[in-house]
Amino acid sequence: MRLWAAATALGVVVSYVAVLLADVRHFYTDDTESQYVPLWIHIGELLRQGKMPGVVPEEWMAGNLAVEGQGSLLNPPQLLVSFIAPSVDNLLVLATVVKLVYSIILALGVFRICTTYGARAQWAAVAGVAVPFSGFILFLDQASWVLALAGTAWLTHAWASAVRYARGRSGPIPLFVFLYFAISVGYVWPGTESALMIGAVAIGEVIYQRKWLPSAKILLAAGCAGLVGAMTYLPSFLSSHVTWRDAEFVFKNDGFMTIPWSETLNASLPSTRPSFTSWFGLIQPFPIVYIAWFLIPALAFIDWKRVTRSMREVSGIAIFAGITLFWTAGPAVIGPLRWPARVLPMVALSLLILVCVLLSRHGTLAGWRARCGAAAVLLLVLLGRSISSAPSGRIHSHIEATLIVAAMGAVVLLVASKKTVAMACALLVVSVAPVAYYMVNAVGTHPMSWNLPERRSEAKAAFPDFDGTTLQLADSLRWPKEEKNLDGVYGSEVVGFYANDLDLEYVNGYTPIGHYWFSYYMCMRWDGSVCPDARRWAFTNEQSTGKPLVDLMKVDRVVLQRAMYPDARNDPPPPGWKWVDYPGHENYIYVLERIDGPVSTENGRISYTSPGVTATSEDESNHTSRARVSSENGGRVVFARIPWPGYHVTLDGKDVEYGTVLDSFLAVDIPPGTKDAELEVTWRPPGWQLGITTAVLGFVGVGILQWLYLRRRKKDSPEEGEAAQPEVREPTPEAHVPDGR
Repeated sequence: MRLWAAATALGVVVSYVAVLLADVRHFYTDDTESQYVPLWIHIGELLRQGKMPGVVPEEWMAGNLAVEGQGSLLNPPQLLVSFIAPSVDNLLVLATVVKLVYSIILALGVFRICTTYGARAQWAAVAGVAVPFSGFILFLDQASWVLALAGTAWLTHAWASAVRYARGRSGPIPLFVFLYFAISVGYVWPGTESALMIGAVAIGEVIYQRKWLPSAKILLAAGCAGLVGAMTYLPSFLSSHVTWRDAEFVFKNDGFMTIPWSETLNASLPSTRPSFTSWFGLIQPFPIVYIAWFLIPALAFIDWKRVTRSMREVSGIAIFAGITLFWTAGPAVIGPLRWPARVLPMVALSLLILVCVLLSRHGTLAGWRARCGAAAVLLLVLLGRSISSAPSGRIHSHIEATLIVAAMGAVVLLVASKKTVAMACALLVVSVAPVAYYMVNAVGTHPMSWNLPERRSEAKAAFPDFDGTTLQLADSLRWPKEEKNLDGVYGSEVVGFYANDLDLEYVNGYTPIGHYWFSYYMCMRWDGSVCPDARRWAFTNEQSTGKPLVDLMKVDRVVLQRAMYPDARNDPPPPGWKWVDYPGHENYIYVLERIDGPVSTENGRISYTSPGVTATSEDESNHTSRARVSSENGGRVVFARIPWPGYHVTLDGKDVEYGTVLDSFLAVDIPPGTKDAELEVTWRPPGWQLGITTAVLGFVGVGILQWLYLRRRKKDSPEEGEAAQPEVREPTPEAHVPDGR
């Protein structure tokens, strides 16, 4: 068992090397390079300073880390990654190593699931190595959406632990811990998929054991994990009304990222290019519906007459596979859940586990000629479906891939018949690496790559030393592909959280959530890009204060993209601003800076006081602004803070209501007669008290379940001096080959 577990981990490492040989940047792509890695660095620096990450006001709509969720602020493994991140200069290495670790965890989780359902260790290793290199995981989760990879990794261990708990082989704590890790990564899909998995396992155990108590225990332990994990999502849910994603429930199907079930017939051809609507149009640039080259042909070598003996025991796997496959076809939007193609990793996971378990228990080569013929027919179906999905210029690739799959299948069958099934499984494990290389090499440079610099030191040396708070007015869509490098735009402009790599303070950041009104007035998108009108709006006076937005935001510098504003330098600078030259960067940017120097460090985050009001900052942090205020006739104090839900304001210790300016700036009205009063503005994640309460209930609940488990275990253990009875387990049939090996 341990030998095959080690082989599983080694198989993942070798397959990673194969992918890197095809494209060394494959694991440092898209959101990984523009969002996740810079976010890890930022959170890690806050942790090292002893600050709890929550809201970062100067990052504006991208700075509410608790609402974003994807900072994984309550996830211990990911916090460890963030703590380490600032010490790593080569970000490609950082991303690749982190993803390798998560992929090994994922593979070993699959290994545990298979062996828990009675599969032999060699078949568990086959499934374990194959899952991380299925199409969607390889080209999207591994390349870009690392938290989806992390969540899936923890989900697999929760699955194995749930079955073991239901069958009396383990207690509730492993299920609780792994499920909490899957939930608290902050990516909503693993949490949702975990809930579906737990439901499928619970139903499956009722079918298998014909009693409800084991499943009830699973549901209770999972519920405890959900109660503790609620705090991860409460801030986002309670803040949704001010974001792009309002809490109003939406249920629709516009066809975007929905997968026709017929595309599943492409699951074993590595050349496939499925057809469905996505960002890339109708024909996809990589084989994201691919699962494993042997998955579909292997169906011909299962003794389906004998499968009925195992169906009750593995029904949970089949139920989960059915639910996830059903979901991939739509609807496209269910509340906060969009793009059902994201469920494809669960389809790959469940089908690989199911097929490998059945091959282990009921695999056979009896009647091998007929079975080989059936496998050949299945390959022809794969070929026909792949050609019909993407025929233009790819027919030869599909034929080539079909011949390669047939040849590899023939070698595996020959080894299984002449040697041992274990050796055939070893070949299947080894085959994952060259197929992964084949797929990545065929795609070439990942189409979603930003090509951001890999080394922080080199990026910092090339970029201007912008101190204070900078607002960039640029559009990433205007960057020519050939200039997306350090000698080009990345020596002067940022995208997403790239500024964190540079240790610079930018208003622009990466946010899938956004703040509706700030985004509206600044015309800012998810990656920090803006529209051309953003320049006019940034310097237009707000009516109630008479101040432009850049003053209310306390911005020290405005960087203008030359491609968007080619004639900007011909215009006189706004009042209080000057044009500043940065030699070597004039081909890409124009820079405006304040004549009188930075304002972001003056008087805390107080950006405006109405006539007759004095406000002096006394203490300032990310979460708190404390000021001494006076006003004979009353007035208003405006802070350079987005009024996110969760703010609490007191004046001399008494609660006061706060208002807003343009729904984008927090404002406090000071009553007449106020003299030398202490004004305190404090932010806490909305729902934090409820979250603590549910967490306590969750910990207490799992503690009770663990106590009951230990009590039952002690009760069932043999008395002193009494011989222990061996565990009676249902026999697992050997895989059948013609000569009886």
